[in-house]
Amino acid sequence: MKVYLDNSATTAVEKEVLEAMLPYFSDIYGNPSSLHSFGRQALKAVDESRQKIAALLGAKPNEIYFTSGGTESDNWAIKGAVRASKNKRRQVITSAIEHPALLETCEALEKSGEAEVTYLKVNKEGLVDPADVKKALNDDTVIVSIMTANNEMGAIQPISEIGEIVRGEGVLFHTDAVQAADTLDLNVNALNVDLLSLSAHKFHGPKGIGLLYMRSGVRLDRLINGGHQERRQRAGTTNTPLIVGMAKALEISVRDRERNVKHMTELRDYFIGRALNEIPYCYLNGGTERRLANNINLSFGFIEGEAILMSLDLKGIAVSSGSACSSGSLEPSHVLLALGVKEELAHSSIRFSLGRDTTKEEIEYTINTLKEIVDRLRGMSPLFNIEKRTGSYV
Repeated sequence: MKVYLDNSATTAVEKEVLEAMLPYFSDIYGNPSSLHSFGRQALKAVDESRQKIAALLGAKPNEIYFTSGGTESDNWAIKGAVRASKNKRRQVITSAIEHPALLETCEALEKSGEAEVTYLKVNKEGLVDPADVKKALNDDTVIVSIMTANNEMGAIQPISEIGEIVRGEGVLFHTDAVQAADTLDLNVNALNVDLLSLSAHKFHGPKGIGLLYMRSGVRLDRLINGGHQERRQRAGTTNTPLIVGMAKALEISVRDRERNVKHMTELRDYFIGRALNEIPYCYLNGGTERRLANNINLSFGFIEGEAILMSLDLKGIAVSSGSACSSGSLEPSHVLLALGVKEELAHSSIRFSLGRDTTKEEIEYTINTLKEIVDRLRGMSPLFNIEKRTGSYV
């Protein structure tokens, strides 16, 4: 059996999405910036897609800017805000558990001397306290960026409450919502955000396309120069087929969200329940209440996560040892360490991220296979053998 449980890394393109994109690769292939009929046909598709996406997010069409994905959108939001600050405000506030696309952007601004960054702590469930955001704000704060939901352990942040505090102080508020689009309502007005990042491949759209929502009146410095596209704010040839695909994917996601969330939540809770009850020294990372419907992050005492990952892969089960963007790193997850998880357990973590098409049969197969793998690997672990004899492991 082949089982894909790495939907937080990327998702399969929906058939409806692919069908919507195909004509714009070969039949309606004009450059939307061209004035002739071929270009006007493509521009019409782009404009309609922008309007559709805006309506689904509760935004205006002229507040939607197309980018290459979530990483570019995050970079643009933070760097653009800092560099456009008229009174040269320098402080950026974010959390310790953000995606590398955000954290490394902040680090780059620190190294260049353009900004000072305050990294907020989270509680054991991975949540930022809005009161901590309020305390961190000062006269030099230019932007606050807190992700909507964490990509590793699924914590859903109180974005609306934080946004109310931040915007009430006249400071820009950005959220990286890349991981949330397929399961949460992202109405930008309800969230109280000025800026929001999305990436289509996280909700069954194509890779290489994303967006930055920029509330009317917000001014950012350009990140990419060279052309007049996106109302002179983001240069580069407009990617018509991918934009059409993203709009269709978001439409389907919103249309089917209630049903899909119910389905994934039931499978998630069943998986977690069995794993915690049937696998000794198995621990859930993050909380149970404010958690994405498709996210399961478990640590397994006495064994390395990569050994579990590779063993599952040999059985046809695809999972992740954390964020796909940092999976080549030998360092333990910065997210789990921020939650207070011990380093050895952080090294043993596995993320199982369900999809809208995941079946109960696939979950049963995965849990049963996981139990066998954990037993086999622990049988080879000197630490586990010591624990069996002495009971000294804490």
